[in-house]
Amino acid sequence: PSPQIRARRWYRAFMDMLIGHISALEYWRTVGERFLRTGRQRRAATRQARAVMAAKEKPRIGEGNRRPAGCALPLHVLIADACVRTETEGVVTHTWGSPFPDTAFAEAGEGVLMSTPEFCFLQRAGCLSLVQLIQLGFELCGTYALVGGAPAVRRAAPLTTKVKLAAFVEQSCWARGCKEAAGAVRYVQDGAASPMETMLAMMLCLPYGLGGYGLEKPLINHRVDVPSSSKRLADRAYCVCDLCWPEAKLCVEYDSARYHVDPDRQDSDARRRSTLIALGYTVVTVTRGQVMDAGAFNRLAHQLAKQTGKRLRYSDPDFTRKHRALRSELLQTFALKEDAR
Repeated sequence: PSPQIRARRWYRAFMDMLIGHISALEYWRTVGERFLRTGRQRRAATRQARAVMAAKEKPRIGEGNRRPAGCALPLHVLIADACVRTETEGVVTHTWGSPFPDTAFAEAGEGVLMSTPEFCFLQRAGCLSLVQLIQLGFELCGTYALVGGAPAVRRAAPLTTKVKLAAFVEQSCWARGCKEAAGAVRYVQDGAASPMETMLAMMLCLPYGLGGYGLEKPLINHRVDVPSSSKRLADRAYCVCDLCWPEAKLCVEYDSARYHVDPDRQDSDARRRSTLIALGYTVVTVTRGQVMDAGAFNRLAHQLAKQTGKRLRYSDPDFTRKHRALRSELLQTFALKEDAR
């Protein structure tokens, strides 16, 4: 066939593909928020996806195994029912029999229909544990991305928010995985800028039954404005706190070796802490060693509980066993080693 015909065949093949699951996550983790599209564009893409599902054509990849950015082979593709199931080196299919909410897909260029971050969350609910699903929610609602086995990368804006995740799950109350997704989204928080902030928030705030210390949820990367009456005490108009309990005037700052080795950054961090202290905040600095050491973290949790007025009422050894299981699962998810400092 001529190059023009081959190109049309490749385009047509992608038009028949509704990409989801891990492939869609790989895409969003790679391209970030700039291809999320508007609500109107998502609704148009979802109408097109419904038509593709109704056609019940077997998905296929065009010549050269070309695929969207970040997506490794095989591509994970949604199909209407088992009659078009296929499994090749290039494609693995997943049956999705429920109707799509109106914003389930986004156009990813060249006709590719990509499951939105909210839809990815729902799809992965059937594949991940509760802890892993909560962690994924933190990532999607945060400003970092886990790309392959490399260290997390920063992104400019979140892919979604807790409110949007919850709304999408509610609209999908008949879908597979909805119960698990609804159970996970209640523990998700917005604003995490790193895996360690997610790990801190989860270990401190998840309920006892999941291995957390049950502390009140903090605001993550919360902005504390310097009032005009205190301008002379500060060299900046505001401070951003990793984890903040405003009512308790308590901030937790994670001291990351990766981001805080530069002398200028260290100086800025020191001046920011001084400003917060001048504003009446208690600033607790947490190191990687404290997070990785179970005993040190237990002491930290008790200190923060006292500062926030929380009385810890867990019972051992059951709680310690659950907390260690939570820690182990988070470390594995983030590809961290427990003996690392």
